[in-house]
Amino acid sequence: MNKNRIFSLIKTECGRAKYEMLASKKGILNRIRLYWFILFAAIEDWNITAED
Repeated sequence: MNKNRIFSLIKTECGRAKYEMLASKKGILNRIRLYWFILFAAIEDWNITAED
């Protein structure tokens, strides 16, 4: 997924900053944590309108 697609799912500034931090880390456990974060951030931000 590219950043534009991710940022349409993760809409808060703190969530986007957390995504950038998690995406920069390497390793299998870090990838699992990143996907876990994306799943729950997308669910949490489902009803928030994007500020872009």
